[in-house]
Amino acid sequence: MRSAPAIAGLALASLSGCASYGVARHCGRGCPADAQIDTRVRSQLAQHPALSAPNQVYVQSLDRVVYLSGQVTTELQRATAESVAREVAGVRRVVDNISIGYQGR
Repeated sequence: MRSAPAIAGLALASLSGCASYGVARHCGRGCPADAQIDTRVRSQLAQHPALSAPNQVYVQSLDRVVYLSGQVTTELQRATAESVAREVAGVRRVVDNISIGYQGR
């Protein structure tokens, strides 16, 4: 038979696990902080004309990690997009999945 402290410890551990799961499940997409980060990163990217059309840079944040995707024409544009995203307040990390487009004939 288990002792009362052991049972209480198991119950507490399972509740904290449920709470963590609930936060992850609730904030998997659309947490206020992530939405604000997305808006700020997009706003900062828009201030760089070199990143405008025909370039396409998409932004998605999850738990303060910014995921960049899309396509630009040069490595410098890719580095600029990553640098801009890193400078936004609240960003913990940037994952750069931007590809470089082919400009040949």
